[in-house]
Amino acid sequence: MTDVFTATTIPSNDAGTTVDVAELGRALLGRWADVRLQARALAGLPDLHKVEGLTHTEHRKRAFGQLGLLVEHNAVHRAFPQRLGGNNDHGGNVAGFEELVTADPSVQIKAGVQWGLFGSAVLHLGTREHQDKWLPGIMSLAIPGCFAMTEIGHGSDVASIATTATYDPGTEEFVINTPFRAAWKEFIGNAAVDGLAAVVFAQLVTRGVNHGVHAFYVELRDPSTKEFLPGIGGLDDNIKGGLNGIDNGRLHFTNVRIPRTNLLNRYGDVAADGTYSSPIASPGRRFFTMLGTLVQGRVSLDGAAVAASKVALTIAIRYAAERRQFNAASDTEEVVLLDYQRHQRRLLPRLATTYAAAFAHEKLLAKFDDVFSGANDSDEDRQDLETLAAALKSLSTWHALETLQECREACGGAGFMVENRFTSLRADLDVYATFEGDNTVLLQLVAKRLLADYSKEFRNLDFGVLARFAVGQAADLAFNKTGLRQVSQFVADTGSAQKSAKALKDQDTQHQMLAGRVQTMVADVAGALKGAAKLPQDKAAEIFNEHQNELIEAARAHAELLQWESFTEALGGIADEGTLKVLTRLRDLFGLTLIEKHLDWYLMNGRISMQRARTLAPYINRVLAKLRPHALELVDAFGYGPEHLRAPIATGIERERQEEAREYYRAMRASSDAPIDEKVLLLRTKVHGRK
Repeated sequence: MTDVFTATTIPSNDAGTTVDVAELGRALLGRWADVRLQARALAGLPDLHKVEGLTHTEHRKRAFGQLGLLVEHNAVHRAFPQRLGGNNDHGGNVAGFEELVTADPSVQIKAGVQWGLFGSAVLHLGTREHQDKWLPGIMSLAIPGCFAMTEIGHGSDVASIATTATYDPGTEEFVINTPFRAAWKEFIGNAAVDGLAAVVFAQLVTRGVNHGVHAFYVELRDPSTKEFLPGIGGLDDNIKGGLNGIDNGRLHFTNVRIPRTNLLNRYGDVAADGTYSSPIASPGRRFFTMLGTLVQGRVSLDGAAVAASKVALTIAIRYAAERRQFNAASDTEEVVLLDYQRHQRRLLPRLATTYAAAFAHEKLLAKFDDVFSGANDSDEDRQDLETLAAALKSLSTWHALETLQECREACGGAGFMVENRFTSLRADLDVYATFEGDNTVLLQLVAKRLLADYSKEFRNLDFGVLARFAVGQAADLAFNKTGLRQVSQFVADTGSAQKSAKALKDQDTQHQMLAGRVQTMVADVAGALKGAAKLPQDKAAEIFNEHQNELIEAARAHAELLQWESFTEALGGIADEGTLKVLTRLRDLFGLTLIEKHLDWYLMNGRISMQRARTLAPYINRVLAKLRPHALELVDAFGYGPEHLRAPIATGIERERQEEAREYYRAMRASSDAPIDEKVLLLRTKVHGRK
C-alpha cells in the first residue's frame, strides 16, 4: 500500500500556521507503521467489508469466509513462532488486527477469538508439544476454535467459575463437567456453529484437591458432520445487539473425557499418578500469571476502539466542514456547522481525546511487545502491563461509544442512516465495554494496584518519615482547603483573566492539577481503608464497598493522567514548528476539558481559585476557535481513505449539494423571476407608511 499521507504542508488561516499532515500521520502510525499500512490495505478490500442488511445467518457465513481471506493474505501469523511460519511479532500482530475494525467489527472480533484468544491460549499456556500439535491447524483455520472461559453464573469473577476438570488416574484422563446450568459456558464466540475445538477453563481437581482454574484443550465437534461429540451440548445465542457475524453460543459438558496431556500445562501439570506440580507455588500468583498471558484481548480492544473513534470523527468533521444551516451572519450565506461554537464543543474535545488515546495506546502496545517478546518480562512488568491495559481499555471503549453517539447526533438525520456507519459501528462496539473485562471491574483492578503502590511507599519507613509525611499532608490540606491556594492564585493573576488563562495553559500547571487529583484521591481512599484488613471479613468488605465508587473514580483519573502524559510525550517527537503548535493546542484542549469536567472536585478541594475557574470555559472556547481551521488536517492525519470510511456524507457530496443550492439562489436573486420575501414586502410597506 502506498503512503496515504501527502508530503505537502497545508496552510490554514491561523496566522500562517501550517500543519504537516504527513509528519503527523507518521507519528500516529507509530512503531508498527508498516504493519498498520498493510492491515489498512487489507481492510480496504470490499471482500472484507460489512454488508448491511444481511440476516445473522448470512453474516456469520460471510465472516467465516473472511477469516479464510485473512489466512490467504498472511495476516494471522505474526505472533506465532517462526518455526511454525510466524514472526514472533506480538506488537505488530495486535497493531494489524485492530485495524480490521474499519472493515467489519465482526471480522475483527471473530479473528480475535480464533487467533488472539484460542490460538494465544495454546501458545502461551501450552508447551512446545501443544504448539506443534495444534497451532498449525489453528493458524490455517483447519481447526476453528473457541475460548471457553465465561459462564452464565460468572463473567468477571473468573476464579469462581464452576466447570470442573477432575483427574482420573485409572485412565489418565480429565473428566470435564458443568455441574449446573449457571456453570454453562456463555457468550462463547464460534460455539454456535463453527468451533471444532475449545480451550476450556475449569477448576482442576486431582487427589481431592482443587488447584484452581486451568486451561484444557477439548475437541467439540466431529469435523465431518459438525455435530457435537458425546457429552457435549450447546445453544445458539442467535441475534445480538451487534457483532452478528459471530456465532456466539453456550457450551455444556457432561462427563467429557480428555487425555491428561490436553492440560495446557506451562504453569501447572498433573503426573500420571495424579500428583500436581507447578513452577509457581502460590495459587493466587499462578492464577493471575495464567490470566496475564491473555491480556492481548484488552490491548487489541483499546486499539480498535481508538480506530473506530478516528473513523467516526473523520466522517463527522468532514460533514460538519461542508454542511450549512441557518444564515444568522448573512442574508444570503448559511453558516457552516463547524463554525458554530457548540458544534466545535461537541466534536473537537473528542478529537483531542482520540489523539490522547491513540498516543497512550502506542505506549501500551510497546509495553505489551516488551513483555511478550521477553525483552522486559519480570513479574512487575507483567503487572504494569495488566494495569495499563485495564485502565486504557476502559477509557477508550467508553470514549468510542460516546464519540459514535455524539457524531451520529452531530450529523442529524444523515447520521442516523446506516450507510453513514455511526449506528452500525456503535451497535457492534457496544459490547466492547463489557467483554474482555467489564470496564467498571477493570477500573477496580487499577484502583487496587494504585492502593498497593501507595502502601508500598510507606511499608518500610521509620516513624520520623511517616510523621513528616503526615505533617505534609496536614499542611497541604490546610493550604488547599482554607483558601490559601486560591488566594495565592488570585495574587499571582492580579485580577487579570489573561494571566489566569496563561496559568491554565502552562504544561506544568496542567500536569500538577491532573496528577495532584490522582494522588489526593488515592491518599483519601487509602486513609479511609486503613486498618480494614484487620477487621472481620464482612466488616472489611462493608468498608471497601462504602468507598468503591471513590476507588473507581481514582482509577479513572489515573487513566486520564496516563493519556495526558502520553500525549505530552508525543509532542517531543514532532519536528515541524506549525504542527507542534497545533498539536500542543490540541493537548491543551484535552487537559483543560478534563479539568473542566472535574471542576467541582477542584473547587471543593481548593485546588483552583474561583477566578481561574471562571476563566476556564472562555479560554477553552478560544482554543477551539484556534483549532477550527485545522480540524480537517487533524482528521486527515488519521490516514483513513474512502475505502475505510465508506460514508457518503464524507465524500464531498454535501459540498456539491450546498453549491448547487447556492448557485440556484444566486441565479434567482439575479433574475427578475425571484419572488419577493413577505418580510421584505412588509418592511417596505412600513417604510412607505412612515413617509
